[in-house]
Amino acid sequence: MNDTYINDLIKKLEQTKVYINTKKELAYDIGMQEVVACFTRHKQEKSQIFFIGNGGSSAIASHMTADFMKNGGMRTYSLYDNAVTTCMGNDYGYAYVFSRPLAFLGQENDLLVAISSSGSSQNIVNAIHVAKTKKMEVITLTGFLPDNPSKQMGDINVYVPSEKYGVVESIHNLMLQQTVDLIMVRDGVSL
Repeated sequence: MNDTYINDLIKKLEQTKVYINTKKELAYDIGMQEVVACFTRHKQEKSQIFFIGNGGSSAIASHMTADFMKNGGMRTYSLYDNAVTTCMGNDYGYAYVFSRPLAFLGQENDLLVAISSSGSSQNIVNAIHVAKTKKMEVITLTGFLPDNPSKQMGDINVYVPSEKYGVVESIHNLMLQQTVDLIMVRDGVSL
C-alpha cells in the first residue's frame, strides 16, 4: 500500500495555521486552544452557533451541528432545512441561501462557523458579511489560496495549505471533531 496520501495529509495538518484576524499567525496547538476558547465562550454565553458549508463542507457543517449540540451541549442551529434552502435559493438566488436566513436568525454575539475549501464561495462570503454586520463572531475554515476572501474576514481563521479537496475537508473535519472532543473531556461528558 502506498502511504503517499496519508503522508501528504499529515504534512498538511502539521502546516495548518490558525490566524487571529488574519494578522496573528498561531501554530496548530496554540491555534486549537483559541478555537476551543471561542466555542467555550459561546457555550457559556448560550449564544447560537451556525455552521455553514457547500458540498463536502456542508456534510461537515451538518455533522458538527449535531455533535456540538449533543456532545458539546451548545445551542447550534442548522441552516440546512430543505424547504428553507430551496426557498432562499429560488427567491433570492443560491448566493443567498445562508445569508438571508442568517439575517433573520443571527444575533449579536452569536457565532458563525464558515467551512469552505476554497474560501471563495459567494454564499459563504455573503453569510460572513451578514454575520459581521450583526456583530457576530466568525470562525473560517478554508484552504486553497492563502488570500481567499473568507480567510480575510474571520475573527479566527483556520487555513490548510492545500488545493486538494479531500485533504482540506479531512483536516477541517478533524479539527472540529477535536474541538468538540476536547470540550467533552474538559466538561466530563461521556457517551
